[in-house]
Amino acid sequence: MLIRSRVFLALSVVMLAALALHADEGMWLFTNPPRQQLKEKYGFEVTPQWLEHVQKSSARIGAGGSGSFVSPDGLVMTNHHVASDAIQKVSTREKNYMRDGFHARTRDQEIKCPDQEIDVLMSIEDVTDRVNAAVKPGMDAAAAQKARQGAINEIEEESKKKTGLHSEVVTLYQGGQYHLYRYKRYDDVRLVFAPEQAIAFFGGDPDNFEFPRYDLDVAFFRVYENGKPAKVDHYLSWSKDGVKEGELTFVSGHPGRTERLNTVAHLEFIRDVDMPNRLNVIRRREVALKNYSDRSVENERRARDDLFSMQNSRKARLGMLAGLQDPAVMARKKAAEKALREAVTRIPRSRKSTATPGTRSPSRSRTTRTSTRNTTFSSSAASALASTASSSPSPSGSSAWPRRAASPTPSGCPSTPSPDSTRSSKTCSPTRRSTKTWRSSSSAIRWACWSSSSGRTMKWCRRSWPASRPAPVPPNWSPAPSSAT
Repeated sequence: MLIRSRVFLALSVVMLAALALHADEGMWLFTNPPRQQLKEKYGFEVTPQWLEHVQKSSARIGAGGSGSFVSPDGLVMTNHHVASDAIQKVSTREKNYMRDGFHARTRDQEIKCPDQEIDVLMSIEDVTDRVNAAVKPGMDAAAAQKARQGAINEIEEESKKKTGLHSEVVTLYQGGQYHLYRYKRYDDVRLVFAPEQAIAFFGGDPDNFEFPRYDLDVAFFRVYENGKPAKVDHYLSWSKDGVKEGELTFVSGHPGRTERLNTVAHLEFIRDVDMPNRLNVIRRREVALKNYSDRSVENERRARDDLFSMQNSRKARLGMLAGLQDPAVMARKKAAEKALREAVTRIPRSRKSTATPGTRSPSRSRTTRTSTRNTTFSSSAASALASTASSSPSPSGSSAWPRRAASPTPSGCPSTPSPDSTRSSKTCSPTRRSTKTWRSSSSAIRWACWSSSSGRTMKWCRRSWPASRPAPVPPNWSPAPSSAT
């Protein structure tokens, strides 16, 4: 699933004397900052000129990392872990810049980074009405979504042709608003400086996501236009004095999303099903990459960035799960949702929707849980490298992770399982039973997939059907009985 980054303005107040970090609650869009709160509480007035400066001084690196322009000559400052993919790609067996670091003493020594892009958000336009207008009365959910997506594609293509800027329509508030983001994209990005990973990730996994933390998690890029350093009008100036006690501090960047508006039922589902399953997959990938890394120095160099990504994700999600398992956190969410429900009941019937906030269908919930579990465990590969690690034998000669069948679809079998395709009069090859077992540190989960003699199994593992209606079965296909161990 593709999740497009949104640009938020986050506010925090730093109290250095007490060696504590206090942050006001919330994230804000550049188009909707808390002006009144900032003026009343801190005496700071947000102006359009200031917002534009901060917005255009910020950079989106790659798929969503954050950075900032820090010079008029296109110098960009970011985290080492954000730049690590680019550092890894320009490294070789002879020149390991992840291990040894890199410093371009002159501009002609700066290394061009393949596939690296840096975006600057130039404008934001509300296109909510245009997207919603594509949905006509009487459309079901699938048709409505298709219509919205068609409108989004049209808006993006039209904007690209009109402005020449990379254009993305982002969904906000779960479809409450749609904004068109136009980015200036730099595709000539060069590495200027990166410290050794030993200091960039000092303290390793135990210190990751901890405070205070002592390391040099920094790297510098430079963006070029027409073979020369890009000239930018907006950048953040260096301060020799640093932050003072009690000084108001703003942080701008590209976090993925916030989920504070989720219902209690949704949070319970994430806590009990989604997050544990994701953690099991991450742990399996981490084990596969660690085993691959241990076989040689070159394997370790190749796998380092992917392994760090798995370790980073694992620790982040453990923290998320711990928060969801905190009774005090869930009690606050339940109280807030109860207050919302009571407020809705006080709205006159003519003004409120027939839907009740936070309700869900029990059969739909069961289907979602099954679908999430099956989809989550459908592959152990996080990347091409993880796939290689997963398909290689472990040092002991036995497989420490599941294997995935990669057989072609048998003649006459549906390539994509669907209710319509399974009604075909064609027949498949002779049947055979097949089960897949996935083991985690705490349990083994076993279920069966619809299979044929050619081993076509994984497609059917991804399907989920309500209990009231049995899953459609292709002609001459047999299910292997599912059992838990």
